Amino acid sequence: MNNHNEHHQYLESVITIAKTAGAAIMQVYATDFNVVNKEDNSPLTHADLAAHHVIVSALNKLTPHIPTLSEESEIIDYETRKHWSQYWLIDPLDGTREFIKRNGEFTVNIALISGNNPILGVVYAPVIATLYYASFHQGSYKQLNDAPAVAIHARTLDLKKSTVIGSRSHVDKKMQAFMENFKVSIAENTANSTPELIRMGSSLKICLLAEGLADVYPRLGPTFEWDTAAAHCILTEAGGDIIDKAGNSLQYNWKPSLLNPWFFAKGANHHLWTQYLE
Repeated sequence: MNNHNEHHQYLESVITIAKTAGAAIMQVYATDFNVVNKEDNSPLTHADLAAHHVIVSALNKLTPHIPTLSEESEIIDYETRKHWSQYWLIDPLDGTREFIKRNGEFTVNIALISGNNPILGVVYAPVIATLYYASFHQGSYKQLNDAPAVAIHARTLDLKKSTVIGSRSHVDKKMQAFMENFKVSIAENTANSTPELIRMGSSLKICLLAEGLADVYPRLGPTFEWDTAAAHCILTEAGGDIIDKAGNSLQYNWKPSLLNPWFFAKGANHHLWTQYLE
């Protein structure tokens, strides 16, 4: 595995790149933009493509020796990808549905992957001028506008005051069943306690866990590796993790498909979240 510490040097540049992409997104956000559907029926706007070009062009200049994989890239075959020891994994506009709804809950996600793990992550939400970032063994940070960045930490679980995060745009029966089972279990074990449910778009859900504002985000449906990688680094450095149903941390670029399994993004807890599944 490569020396992770050398990659901390890229952080300041990647933050600048993410903010530049955010500015490109906001230029489109201010217009009467068009929406088209991709082959998988997910929405695409000119903002997705504008941010993609800004990020890929800038990263190619910053690190010409490190390949890039973006949601809006041409498909790169696993026979090529599996030989990458490091690569940039990018979601130029995470939360396109939130962008279309104009609710501000969308982000620019840039991660550096090494040895199947994210070792640098930058998440920028341009509407609210909020930045989250982390790099391997350097901690996690949040910055509002131009204020000084502050260290953030995932919280330990208190079942008397538990908070679950759910998707704003993806509500399904599996999540409803999880919440109901969790509520029943808490009621049996902790009197007069009901878990709070927060709905949020994009990778901001995982960032809320990193800053200690919630305990778990069950994702019981499809996501792609670029949806989670940057925020995964931020959450891990804050003391949390994203785990699959077997309890293993999510890995990146280890199989032909770029789809993630179902997962639980969690704070600093070792709770058995799978017990609340159907």
